[in-house]
Amino acid sequence: MEKKEEVVNQNGNPEESSQTLTDGSICGFESLHRLLQSSLSPQLFKEVSRLLIGLNCGKALEPLEVEETAKGLSSQHDFDIQAFKFNADKELLREPRVVRVGLIQNSIALPTTAPFLDQKKAIFQKLKPIIDAAGASGVNILCLQEAWMMPFAFCTREKRWCEFAEPADGESTQFLQGFARKYNMVIVNPILERDLKHGETIWNTAVIIGNNGNIIGTHRKNHIPRVGDFNESTYYMEGNTGHPVFETAYGKIGVNICYGRHHPLNWLAFGLNGAEIVFNPSATVGELSEPMWPIEARNAAIANSYFVGSINRVGTEVFPNPFTSGDGKPQHADFGHFYGSSHVSAPDSSCTPSLSRNKDGLLISDMDLNLCRQLKDKWGFRMTARYELYADMLSRYVKPDFEPQVISDPLLHKNHL
Repeated sequence: MEKKEEVVNQNGNPEESSQTLTDGSICGFESLHRLLQSSLSPQLFKEVSRLLIGLNCGKALEPLEVEETAKGLSSQHDFDIQAFKFNADKELLREPRVVRVGLIQNSIALPTTAPFLDQKKAIFQKLKPIIDAAGASGVNILCLQEAWMMPFAFCTREKRWCEFAEPADGESTQFLQGFARKYNMVIVNPILERDLKHGETIWNTAVIIGNNGNIIGTHRKNHIPRVGDFNESTYYMEGNTGHPVFETAYGKIGVNICYGRHHPLNWLAFGLNGAEIVFNPSATVGELSEPMWPIEARNAAIANSYFVGSINRVGTEVFPNPFTSGDGKPQHADFGHFYGSSHVSAPDSSCTPSLSRNKDGLLISDMDLNLCRQLKDKWGFRMTARYELYADMLSRYVKPDFEPQVISDPLLHKNHL
């Protein structure tokens, strides 16, 4: 189905553009940033960008030149590639601690009706040139999207999709270990994990691969959604790994998987454990969450004085059998559009423009990790947090006999003549 969209150009005049509703674009543009850049005068766009994505150390975020090999791979394989630099103030006693981070978003490679093994192999082949582009660009830490090695089939409730689950050291990890060794790169590998040591329990897991190709550790998703078509509790339960922070060759990282971004205490715990970068590999659709997407991670970066890398998959995945989710909607065969829009947020409230809403992509960001401590010193959020107040409150709240601290107006329920 096509629909005429009315777009206002920079002269204030309406323009008509015929745009397919299902292509995931915004009136033909791949992102809000590109729509605004095309529609506004340079001066207006500069001011709007200041308000929307902030300033890094008082200046507009600095773009980076994309390496030529990466440009060629992007052109040949048709994926979006953008690069930016987050600076920190110069210090007298510490050298800059610049880390280059990459985020990859992608759609599936074959229809969900294809044989499972073919689907998985096709995704591997699809990601290879994007990972090579990251490696050619000198990326130190790379993060992929949630359950990147399969369709996000958890809407269906069909148990056959469990076949995609694999051990932490399984096929997907082995595939990425080669790239980690080749490019001296830490890789965050979010998979559907089958725990062979505990009754083949299935978890939603991130495997942290070191720059030598070793497995540093794993983290399992803490919060499982029960909203809309996100029927994930049919497949796996809440994780049991706490809030680990992994000390890598390039910095201390945490992984807040998907739905965990809606829980401020989840973000807080990674910060309390010393994270400098927290990745949020996700799979989320426009109808449900897009207004939240540019807000939650950015707020977490500000509140916890660390960088956040937000990754979302791309495309509309159609499944063989229609399903419902008890929400009154007619049966349907897809989750909705996964809107990509991966981005990086910094502790000083600045953030990158987002990657495309409808194309595979690689976002590269240089981060001076000194910015984390500089913002802690500036705002004093940790120093002024009064954790003991909340520790007491939470310790009482989790008990069955908890009574909320509510003081009622004594006249509120008094009968008046």
